[in-house]
Amino acid sequence: MDVNIQKALNDKLYDKRKTGALELEALIRDSLAANDHDRIQKIVYQLCHEYAYAVHQPHARNGGLIGLAAASIALGVEVARYLEQIVPPVLACFSDQDARVRYYACESMYNIAKVAKGEILVFFNQVFDALCKLAADSELSVKNGAELLDRLIKDIVSESAASYVSVLHLPDEIGEQSDDGANKEQSLETPTAFSLPDFIPLLQERINVLNPFTRTFLVSWINLLDSIPDLELVTYLPSFLGGLFKFLSDHNPDVHTATQTALDKFLSEIKKIARIKRGIAESRKSAGDDAIRHSASSVRSMQTMSSDGSIPPDRQRHEDSHDDESIDSQSMTATDEKLGSAEDDWIPGQDVQVDHTKIMEILVTFLSESSADLRLEEEIQLTTLRWIDSFFEICPEDMMPFVPRLLSHVLPTMSHDNEKVRQAANRVNTSLTDYILSLSDASPKAEAPSSATLQLPSAPANAAKEMTGENRRDSNMSSKLPRASSRDPTAEARSVDARLSIDTRTPTPAEERSAPPRQGADLDYQAAVNALTLQFLNEHEATRVAAIAWLIMLHRKAGGRILSIDDGTFPALLKTLSDPSEAVVTRDLLLLSQISKNSEDSYFTSFMVNLLQLFCTDRRLLETRGNLIIRQLCVTLSAERIYRTMADCLEKDEDVEFASIMVQNLNNNLITAPQLADLRKRLRNLETRDGQTFFVTLFKSWCHNAVATFSLCLLAQAYEQAYHLLQIFAELEMTVTMLIQIDKLVQLLESPVFTYLRLQLLEPDKFPHLYKCLYGLLMLLPQSSAFAALKNRLNSVSAIGYLHIAPRPYVPSPIASFYHSRQKSSETVPHSTQPASSTSSFERPNRLKAREEGGIRWVELLEKFKSVQEKARRSQRLATMGEDAIMTPVVEKEKPQPPEVPPKPFIQSSAAGSARPTATPPLGHQKAKSSLSNLGRFTGGVTGRKSKK
Repeated sequence: MDVNIQKALNDKLYDKRKTGALELEALIRDSLAANDHDRIQKIVYQLCHEYAYAVHQPHARNGGLIGLAAASIALGVEVARYLEQIVPPVLACFSDQDARVRYYACESMYNIAKVAKGEILVFFNQVFDALCKLAADSELSVKNGAELLDRLIKDIVSESAASYVSVLHLPDEIGEQSDDGANKEQSLETPTAFSLPDFIPLLQERINVLNPFTRTFLVSWINLLDSIPDLELVTYLPSFLGGLFKFLSDHNPDVHTATQTALDKFLSEIKKIARIKRGIAESRKSAGDDAIRHSASSVRSMQTMSSDGSIPPDRQRHEDSHDDESIDSQSMTATDEKLGSAEDDWIPGQDVQVDHTKIMEILVTFLSESSADLRLEEEIQLTTLRWIDSFFEICPEDMMPFVPRLLSHVLPTMSHDNEKVRQAANRVNTSLTDYILSLSDASPKAEAPSSATLQLPSAPANAAKEMTGENRRDSNMSSKLPRASSRDPTAEARSVDARLSIDTRTPTPAEERSAPPRQGADLDYQAAVNALTLQFLNEHEATRVAAIAWLIMLHRKAGGRILSIDDGTFPALLKTLSDPSEAVVTRDLLLLSQISKNSEDSYFTSFMVNLLQLFCTDRRLLETRGNLIIRQLCVTLSAERIYRTMADCLEKDEDVEFASIMVQNLNNNLITAPQLADLRKRLRNLETRDGQTFFVTLFKSWCHNAVATFSLCLLAQAYEQAYHLLQIFAELEMTVTMLIQIDKLVQLLESPVFTYLRLQLLEPDKFPHLYKCLYGLLMLLPQSSAFAALKNRLNSVSAIGYLHIAPRPYVPSPIASFYHSRQKSSETVPHSTQPASSTSSFERPNRLKAREEGGIRWVELLEKFKSVQEKARRSQRLATMGEDAIMTPVVEKEKPQPPEVPPKPFIQSSAAGSARPTATPPLGHQKAKSSLSNLGRFTGGVTGRKSKK
């Protein structure tokens, strides 16, 4: 450069530097016209090293920047060969401490890029990195200059990034080649000036910034690059998608809005690409199927023609083989032509490869972080859930490996505080459920309950009723044979249909849609079950309900591969019965009963044993949820099988107290539960062998609770056995608990369940021991509301009973003695009613003998009852060791003393006995009821006066 130009470029005034730059521009133009490239090279070198790189001389740097811009303007098209020397010093000035130097660097780069145009794309990464830093510059003028430069670079990229090839990369041999095809191939192999693979690492590094201005800058560039069709930025989406999702948590609304728009564009683009590829695959498949079907139909037609004609067999076989070959060749050529035409029609997006697996990895990672860190914004969760829900439609074949992890993170999100997040999580859960249900199973037994599992989260009761269909019909223990026989016709029918449709069957659209999941049907059931089991510890009810609903569905699809009694899931399911939510307990019982129904008998027995152990250790669970658990199990499983198994277990139980409580619980449900109406009907019928064995099984276990045993006999209409039990009651110690149970039983006798029993009171000749049982209960009860209720019930039917007995010869004395006993003494009741009972139950011994011959040994059952009650008494005494154990014999000795001290009660009883014949004449029977009662009162008054004397 001339000395004047050097001095002007080094001046501190901008005008002088500008004047020097104009002179330098003219000098370079002259040198370029003279083709003096050596001088131009020296001038550029001098501008770079003596001015632009002068770090501690800001005026020199400014002069160098404006000089380089002037040189680029003067060079014009020839600037490409000098950009390697011009651009680096300008980029170095972008990081200068002086704001004016940074501003002039933006101005210089703007002029250089305006002249170089597509050639500046060779240095795109360096320019982009500098602009990324300047976007967050503290100086407003520098930021404005960077925005102008950014717009220019964006215009250049949008115009030339996809196709521009730098002149420096064009070899000289291209001009020498004469073949046009060779030129095209060489041009295709030549790299473009802008390289997206080289830019992605830089974007991946810069995407983690926190400055909102830099984030806005990056999102704008991502939108621009994505809008260029030939670049296909979506292919590299996994590289920077995580950073984009982090932008959603920015507090700047501009960053949030721009990021959301960019993510929506990417999602719609991925959907479009998947739709295009699916359409092309379906069209190719349909074209191939049509060709194969056409060839098969032509072969059949040729075979029918040959069979109808008179061609010799040898020649016919030869011609058939020749025709088959020709037809196959024609069909193959037709298929190739169709496929070729389909391939020739290029559709934008058909060759774009999107890595769905990597994208899903990023989405699941963000979902797990969002569910664990409550400080993250809800917008990230919403966007992540929306993307995951869309991917079930985009790439269902790639979703299978992520199912366990999705279950771990989506189910807790279903209990989110935000309503929008909850709705999004529910949509993902529904899509995931439909996806699992769409998977084909090799066994036909998994197809039937698939429709019921869809309704399970909303209506578990309906699903439970559907599950009880087989158990209600199969009341016997051996229910495997009917199920096996019912499966075989279905399998045979399906195999026949498959054989019939081998030649002519075409896939339906539904089967074509379900084909991709069928290829990747390799769900890790164990990982899914483990993920669902962990959700039992979640504090929210909706999550726990959804987890159990998922286990029910998975067990219906693959019952043999999950949820065995040996793994850790079974104890977790048992523990879940203590859940405070009734919906969780109901579904848990549905799952346990489903497992038991599809398993062997040993599993069912172990299930009942573990359930009883749980009740034994957790008495609060038995009190609060015992009835619910028993009733739900009886709905979903065979009620008789449950009661038989539990009765066998309780009969052998050494814990007498727990056995008594559990028997009382089972007995209350047996009497009151609507679900056990069929079981009550079966129990009343003791004429059949099944009814007898069932009654005996329950009786042996019910012996742990005296009142429950008595109520069982009332249910089975074994009134004579019940009366004998009452006689044993007299030997037992009447505790408060026992009296409370009798009180409850009296209340239950007024319920609709015992309507038949109350009606049988109208037939005392047929059911004489029923009266004895009820009057025995009346004698056991203290004066209470239950005593009054039972007394009123008996009084309401007593007159009808006497009318039935009236015509018989022994009637007068029982009537008189009965009324007298009601008013005065209970000792006369057994004595006075002996004739009536002997006459009314004349045929009873024969009936009992027939029953004993049929299988029920009543005496042995009574002995069993005595032994169990004696064992319970001993255990109670051992439990109450100490003073209570010492005092109990003393109390028993003192009890008989009061009757021995006064001898007058015996005189009264003899007086009452002597007064008894006065009530026997027939005249007493002809009087009204009021006269009999007055007579009783009179006699009582006489005895009272005697005692006073």
